[in-house]
Amino acid sequence: MKGSGVISALKKKLRVNTDRDLAVRLGITTQAIQNWKNRKAVTERQLAGLVNRASGAGAKNMQANAIRPLVEFFRIERSESRQGAKYELFKTKDDDGDKRAYFDGLRKELDSHHGVYMFFDSRGQAIYAGKARRQSLWKEMKLAFNRKRGKIQKIKRVKHPTRKRSYSNSEEKVRQIIDQEVPLHELAAYFSAYQVTDGMIGEVEAMLVRSFANNLLNKKMERFSQQKRRS
Repeated sequence: MKGSGVISALKKKLRVNTDRDLAVRLGITTQAIQNWKNRKAVTERQLAGLVNRASGAGAKNMQANAIRPLVEFFRIERSESRQGAKYELFKTKDDDGDKRAYFDGLRKELDSHHGVYMFFDSRGQAIYAGKARRQSLWKEMKLAFNRKRGKIQKIKRVKHPTRKRSYSNSEEKVRQIIDQEVPLHELAAYFSAYQVTDGMIGEVEAMLVRSFANNLLNKKMERFSQQKRRS
């Protein structure tokens, strides 16, 4: 087996195009890649050493990139969508139609990655935690922000008249405080979002939900995957 053949097969398997990218994935230098290409024959010991280096590099890469903060405690600027049917978390253009560079960049990041997210109220208290595994963080967060949750998501409120009716101090009756359904877009003031390695998304979400069990509106207590397999 020639060294050039090993390098070519590794590029295809790891889906990288350049020697530099392959070197990063394997944990070696680009000069080492070139040396491998020049080898007319590869020994079993040399191949085993390369596999060992690649394994160590993979572990380090996993540790470095397992969880990456995209944004933390970002203030929500609730605005209607173009059709007016849903609310957006923030706008990427100002009222004059000019691009807001920071907001546009954040939107692209959220739309490009999977991971976990949290919503907070105006005091910065956690009220909702969720994961984005099949869809992007942006799409999943917007769904949660607008989703009707029926009996699950309620807080104590008083229902007041909404029609054209004058308030009369002498005739106003005492209205009962009752449970009312409230979507997140009425409660959330900030959000945080984290890119998470696909295989860890469920675990990280479970940790967040269990850590804030007495604060979140989430009613489903997420469990760790090991517990799911045993049950």
